[in-house]
Order: sequence, then structure tokens, then C-alpha cells
Amino acid sequence: MGKRRAGRELLRSLSKKQKKHLREVGEEHPFYDKLLLLLLLHSCFPFQSEDSDKSSAESDSETEVEQVSGYHKLLATLKTSPESESEEEEDESESEEAEESEAEMDSEGPQETGEAERGEQDKNDVPEEEEDTAEQILSQEQADGTDTSCDPRHGVIEEFTDVKHESEFSLETNFMEEESGDCNADKRDSNPFKQHMDKELEDKEIEKMSTLPKTSSQSQWPRLGQLIFSSTLEKHKTLKADKEVDVKQLRLHKPLESTWPKVNKQFLSSVDKPVDSPFTPLQRELFCILNSYRDLFYPERNALTNGEEIRHAYCLHALNHVLKANAQVLSNNAKRRDRKPGTDTDDYRDQGLTRPKVLMIVPFRECALRIVHTFISLLEVNDKKKIDVSNKKRFKGEFGSDPEEKPPNLKRPEDYEAIFAGNIDDHFRIGVAILQKSMRLYAPFYSSDIIIASPLGIRTVIGAEGEKKRDFDFLSSIEILIIDQADIYLMQNWEHVLHLMKHINLLPLDSHGVDFSRVRMLNLNNWSKYYRQTLLFSALQDPQINSVFNKHCFNYVGQVAVRNVPLTGSISHVVVQLPHVFRRLEAESVTSVIDTRFQFFIDKVLPEYRDAIMSHTLIYVPSYFDYVRLRNYFKKEDLNFTHICEYTKKAAVCRARRFFLKGEKQFLLFTERFHFYKRYTIKGIRNLIFYELPTYSHFYSEICNMLKATDNGVDATWTCTVLYSKYDAQKLAAVVGIDRTAQMLQSKKNVHLFVTGEN
Repeated sequence: MGKRRAGRELLRSLSKKQKKHLREVGEEHPFYDKLLLLLLLHSCFPFQSEDSDKSSAESDSETEVEQVSGYHKLLATLKTSPESESEEEEDESESEEAEESEAEMDSEGPQETGEAERGEQDKNDVPEEEEDTAEQILSQEQADGTDTSCDPRHGVIEEFTDVKHESEFSLETNFMEEESGDCNADKRDSNPFKQHMDKELEDKEIEKMSTLPKTSSQSQWPRLGQLIFSSTLEKHKTLKADKEVDVKQLRLHKPLESTWPKVNKQFLSSVDKPVDSPFTPLQRELFCILNSYRDLFYPERNALTNGEEIRHAYCLHALNHVLKANAQVLSNNAKRRDRKPGTDTDDYRDQGLTRPKVLMIVPFRECALRIVHTFISLLEVNDKKKIDVSNKKRFKGEFGSDPEEKPPNLKRPEDYEAIFAGNIDDHFRIGVAILQKSMRLYAPFYSSDIIIASPLGIRTVIGAEGEKKRDFDFLSSIEILIIDQADIYLMQNWEHVLHLMKHINLLPLDSHGVDFSRVRMLNLNNWSKYYRQTLLFSALQDPQINSVFNKHCFNYVGQVAVRNVPLTGSISHVVVQLPHVFRRLEAESVTSVIDTRFQFFIDKVLPEYRDAIMSHTLIYVPSYFDYVRLRNYFKKEDLNFTHICEYTKKAAVCRARRFFLKGEKQFLLFTERFHFYKRYTIKGIRNLIFYELPTYSHFYSEICNMLKATDNGVDATWTCTVLYSKYDAQKLAAVVGIDRTAQMLQSKKNVHLFVTGEN
């Protein structure tokens, strides 16, 4: 006991950097690795304690326990070197200084976002998270009996996949249960799933979709508004919104007919409709499009209002698709088993080249957690008939969140709280297999029906050209692609989404044990992308998101895009009396607008603000690359400025805010991603420059309203300047409204003035 107590005392003496390195890498930094001491301790201390044996025995039987090696324990007991102690003191003093200055300016406290991509660009500039001691981490691993191989806090050592239940969830060796009641589901003539997947396209139609432009038509729906229907093939029947929907008419898989009204009841209470209606007005119109297997782009998703409604709608559609597809396979398994020798086997083509059918891209682990919980609720007919969910405890531990982790007394906008609720780690992926009355979490991708992942999580699996370890064959037969909260990926890394779209529905490089006699001809012909349904949900319309929908969606049924134009714009929410000067710059093309904007800014805008009278000027920069360019130019010109971006350390942020508030720095460069992830109120602003219109229109009013945070009687000197071009039409309409946008783009004037806050 004395030796173990001494080890704990040594562990507590580790510096923050040592603990952080131990936690992330799993071993001590080589600089502190004293080999002789390690060998001595190795010969003296036993590594397997009674406590670890006891906790391992009590762990969940579904979870495989990864034993913490004695090597890690010994490294954790090494004494701190003098160099690390001095560094620790510097870090602590810097942190204390940051906290004190933060308290002086306002009561807001910084909150970490868990964005994994920050470390890829500059690991040294990422704000440090609150760290558990190494002792707590190691003991918690043993007590919980969990495998931390894919825990982001410990670094990716070995990704966990459930191989224990492989045979139980195999589609090849199982048969349809009679009591499931869906054996004859494939015989229904009005089954949308069968109609879509059994359609046999001809070579002429494929060539037509590849070469000819799409024809479009408009329609006005009660709830969704203006819809644009587009298709390359002949015009299909005009899709009309159903006023009332009977669940039985939707041809849902039998369990979903009874569970959906119960699961969706929470959204029906606030709707002034008959109680027997299973859908809200929004869900009814959305599901009408989803069930027709058309591609959909809905740019009005709001985390506060309709986010969960939409999530439930597409979860119902995805689960219904998987259950029907698997029911068809299991039913055909029984038919093949009972068929007479010599019977033609082409009647049983019911699979793709790989098993995964649905890919769901979501930004955070909390989103994946809610999706899985929705699946479970939809599969459980009643409280007595619980479905068997493997690895459920492990899933809750890795995708759930601890309420105590959230710092107290944080005041943030409601939309911020809704977006960043729960576990906001953005590096994850998980396979889900569903077979009749059971669900298997952490299924290997090639044994999964549904894959839920973040863009970063799926990107690290796909890899890049030239990498030895990369795999994207599991994307070859995706039939439904759901990209939810696409606007958040603009704040993460949009390149990951583009990389995914380039690797989906390609012919696999390996057969992966597939029975080619069961593979549909559409997959063998490499026509999967023409059958794939893509569902794109976003909080805004953006050219990059529009490009994905227009260039990477080839569904033969056609596409539907919601195109409602904003009437007023976010400028109407500016409460301070402020003159807004919009200055148009002329650019020859989209590619040249970046350089044109920079030259326009340094030649015509910046000289007006160089005078000392124009102090306290905040420059809002949406693009990080533009921010770096401006920062380098300001340094070169030796301007009196400070800067804040998403990679700036906590202490540096506090210093920059203090310098700007006191007027010690004339300019403050401020990135949009920092505002998205932090939402700090910047005090001391007297002059605003929007280098480019914000991606989120409500950020415009938020930044403008920051001027009221400093009430010192200088309202008359407040200014706001906005740079825009004709290529910013969508962003401009979201800020000033569609009518003003049309006037500004058609007018010969390059300067337009609007005043807000007037009585």
C-alpha cells in the first residue's frame, strides 16, 4: 500500500504539459523518459492491482476491456523535471492573467468547442481544455471497464468494432420471421421503395442524364413555400403536398406504423391540427418529398425551432428504407432455400456491392446520439417489447456528455446553446446494423446498414491519394445520403464534404465477399449514383452548398430545392442608431473577387480609417485566408492593430480585447469562425468594417448591436462599412432583404446608405 500511495503522490506532481501529453499520446514525452528508473520500477512494482481485477469483473459483458499497461502507469509516476516546472509556472501565471482580464471586461467565460480540425493547422494555438489528472483517467478506465481506444481524449490507438455479434446480424444467414408481418411487403404495388429501386434505366436515359441540362418547374406549397423541381428525364407527375396523411397510405414497415405517432407526439402538441395527425405540417410536406425518393435541399433548418422535427422525419425515412431493404433480402433468403433445383436466380437480385445503404453526416457526437435514440424509439413497439441493442453502454459513454463539464454562468444566444448542446466532439464514425428486432452499434462498416459520421471522421477513413491505409469501398452502394446542418461544415472544413462526394458510389476495389448473383444490375453497371437519394439540410443558402446539390446529385427521379427569398433581412434587427454604408466593388469573375476585394480595401477603405480619430475599428473577416492576408499586410505597414482568430490562445484573446477596449490598439482583426465558436461580446467598438458579408445573416445584427455595449456618449461617431460584389447576392439579400438587394445590384451607384435605430 505504501508503494502505491507513493506512486499516486508522484503522479500528482506531473505538470500540465506532461499530463496532457500522457492523456493524448498514451505515454510520457521522450524528454522525460528515464529508462533506468523505468527498469528499476518495472522490477519492483506489480502492475495488476486487486482494484483493477474487481472493476474488470464488474464491467459490462458487452464491452471489451482494454487493460492499461504497466508501462503507462510507470511513466505517469516519473518526477517532474526543473524545466517542466518552470514552464508550468509560466502557464499558470498566464492562465491566471487571462482569467483576471476576462473578469474585468465581462462575466463571460470561454467555452471550448471540441473542434478537432484546429489542431491540424496550429496545435500550439489551441486553447487548453480543463484537464483531468492522469490518475483519474487511468482509474476511470479500469472502473468503467471501457475500451478507450477510440476515445478522442486518448488519441486514436485502435478503433473498436463489434465482431462478437457478426453472425447474428448477417443478412446472408438469417431468414424473415413470420410474425414480423412484412414478408409480403415487396408485393405491394404502391411501395415507394420497390418502385424506386426496381426501376430499370436504359443506356439512353443514362446518357441523357450525363449530357443534357435539367429542366425545372416551380410550385408553391403551404408550409415549405416556393419549390424548384428539376429533372433531366421526362417530366414526372407534379408532386403535390398532401393536406392530410394516413400512416397506412405511406406503406411504412409494420413496426413504424404504430411507433411513429408515439415518438412524434412531442411535436404535435404545439400544432393546431387534429390529434390523429401523425405529422406536423412541416414534416408532412417534407416526408412527402422524402418518400418519393427525390433529392431535397432544405435551407431553412433552425436548431431552435424545427431542427428536431426534421431529424425525426429523416430518421423515419432512413429506418423505413433499411427495414424494407433487409426484409426483402431475408424474404428472398427463404425463397432461395426452398426453391427447386435449376430455378433462375436473377429474381433474387436485392443487394448492392456492399451492405451500407444509408450514410448520415452530422457535425457532432450529440447529433449521432439523438439519431440512435430516435431509431431505438421507432423500433420499440411498447415498453414490454424492448429491442436488443448491443454495446449500448459503451455508446452512451462515448457519445453522451457530462453535465458537469459545461462551465457555469455562461451567457450565450439561444441558437448557440442549441447548436453546441451535449458532446460537441467532431471526429467520430459509427456503424449501425439493424436486423428485425435487434440493433448492433459499432458494427464494422461492411456489416452495417447505416453509417453515422462527421465529415472529419469519414475523411480520415477515406484518406488521400498515395496513403497506404485508406478505404472507401463501403460507400459504393449508398442509397440514401443525408447531410444535416451543412452550414456548420462551412465553419469546420468544407473540403471534407467535397472529398466525400468525390468518393461516394464508386465501384469497389475489392469484392468483400459479395454474392454477385444477388447484386442488382444497377450496381453492377456502376449506376448507383443515379439511384442515390441525397437529402441536404442547412440553416442558410450558400454558393458552396448549392454547388454540391447541383453538381453531385444525379437522382433519376429529380431534385427539389426550397427557394424562399428573405423579405426584410437581418438589418432590421439592429437596435442601435447606426449608418450602414454598403460599398460595391467590381470584379470580373468569381475567382478574381478575392484579389479585387483586398485591393479595394487597402486602396479605398483603409486610408479613411488610418486617422487617429477613427480608432476602435473592428474589421470582421469571414475567411481565415483573408484574415491571414490582412494580418500580414498590417504587420508590413506597421499599423497599430491586434487580432483574434479561432486559433488564438485564451490569454492572447483577453489581451487583445483589453487593448482594443482601452484604445491601445486602433484596429482589431476578428474572424467569423471565432465568433461562431465563442460568441464573445467585443466592447469598445466605434467603427465597424465588414470585409465581406457574414455567412450567417444574424451575425450582422449581432456584431452591430455590440456597439451598445460601450455607452459613453459617442453614438454620433459610430460608423459601419460593408464591402460586397454582385457575387454576394444571396448573402446581401439575407442582410438587407430581396427588394433592397435588387435595387443595389441594378443601380449604377457603388455606395448605398441605410440608417437603423431611428425613431
